[in-house]
Amino acid sequence: MGLSKRVGAPCAFGPSAAGKRQQRGVSLLGLLFWGVILAFGGVVLARVVPTVMEFYTIQRVVDRIAASNPSTVPAVRADFERAQQVEYSMTSISAKDLVISKENDKLQISFAYDKQIELGGPVFLLIKYAGRSH
Repeated sequence: MGLSKRVGAPCAFGPSAAGKRQQRGVSLLGLLFWGVILAFGGVVLARVVPTVMEFYTIQRVVDRIAASNPSTVPAVRADFERAQQVEYSMTSISAKDLVISKENDKLQISFAYDKQIELGGPVFLLIKYAGRSH
């Protein structure tokens, strides 16, 4: 007893089954589009992350200086310059950019600076950082 095949019967892999089911997937143009988008996002992320890390380093140094409660403004600036010599990543701000005040007998140190990141040609990304001691 062999298997018999009926003539004209629909086959699971024949042309009639392929017409009912559409192909799924990403076209070559879609793949290129998403590749360019992901590459651009990766470049932007690679250029932004170091500036964010620098901001958090400055914030940590300012918090540490404020917690030690130096007695004079020049002492605060000297402590910041000393920390800047140790932390090589703090290049966007200097000790003279710190705004030092006293609120409720507690030392407050605040700072603000802008960082421009070149993305390519005439296109720049401007990030405005601002912080104060806690």
